[in-house]
Amino acid sequence: MKDILWLVQNTLRTMLKSKRSVVLFILTPLIGLFIAFLSNGGVNSTILKIGVVQEENTGLANDTVQYLKGMENVKVQKLAESQINGQLSSGKADCVITLGQGYEKSIQQGQPGHIELISIKGAQVTEYVKSYLYHYINNIAAISRISKGNAQTFNKIYADYQKPNVKVKASTLEDTSKEKGMTSQTIGYLIMIMLISAGSLSEIILKEKENRTYYRLLSTPINARKYVIANILVNLIVMVVQIVLTLVIMNIVHIHLNMPSWEMLIILLVFSLVAIGFAQVTIAFAGSTSASSALQNLFIVPTCLISGCFFPVDIMPKALQRIADFLPQHWVLETITKLQNGDLLQSVYLNFLILLAFAAVFFLIAVFKFSRNSSTKNFV
Repeated sequence: MKDILWLVQNTLRTMLKSKRSVVLFILTPLIGLFIAFLSNGGVNSTILKIGVVQEENTGLANDTVQYLKGMENVKVQKLAESQINGQLSSGKADCVITLGQGYEKSIQQGQPGHIELISIKGAQVTEYVKSYLYHYINNIAAISRISKGNAQTFNKIYADYQKPNVKVKASTLEDTSKEKGMTSQTIGYLIMIMLISAGSLSEIILKEKENRTYYRLLSTPINARKYVIANILVNLIVMVVQIVLTLVIMNIVHIHLNMPSWEMLIILLVFSLVAIGFAQVTIAFAGSTSASSALQNLFIVPTCLISGCFFPVDIMPKALQRIADFLPQHWVLETITKLQNGDLLQSVYLNFLILLAFAAVFFLIAVFKFSRNSSTKNFV
């Protein structure tokens, strides 16, 4: 045990002396966090700016403007027709609604018209406004059709519509979908960095063989098994630092996990075993650092892509979704999603067993390959 601890300390000391290693193993995981934060534009709600051109001063036109002002996350300002282009091009208005002459009469006839909606931001804005405004207008037009041209009947029904007897109590629910997306994207980048870090740290074994340091160590009481165990422990230490640092920074920038932090820590620690096991497989089959790097590049990025580390797996073709089921990264992200949706930790035990099975298979393959290889350039 003393020999193993000495090897761990020596490897960590050497790694910390290298600025490149510190950036790669400690700071790189934070890049994914900031990419996710910037690509989602933070977590603040957006205020929609609506300009209204009211060409007639009638009761229904005024009520329509008041309805727009009552919408949540909307700021309404009255404009002149000459201001439309300037307000839209400068971004001071996201869309402009024009209530033209004859607007009230068209609604009273049951055929809404003389209304125009303009936006340079496309359907993302116009569809939101239409869904509320057109529903309101169509309700009034329906009242007009029921009244069959009788102004007294229309006014009575319309007055009741404006002041309903039914009392509604509204409660605001927090929309966590954006934060969940940011969490999945951040953890997706972290998963890829963990795989790359495990591969780079495991390549130390091959590098020290190439420069003959490995064989000099074996001339001491240190044997090959102690050497490999020390490398695995270094991997674990580095990954724990990566995981904890990422979770702390996520908390500082207010990216909520929507699940207990300790559960996220457990999930990622289990995956760290998978990452280390995979790294050991690559160096077991590779005869040099260049071959090991090639193997890692061949598997890490494509599998992370397919498993949904960079974008939701649901948008991919069904065939790729089936392939994702056989990748450990997918099971990490699926476990996180279930826990974010309210599942208990004990209810996702199967996911943990699958991840542990991946780790066990990787380690067994590595051990088998080491034991079968008779070359003096391998460890066991």
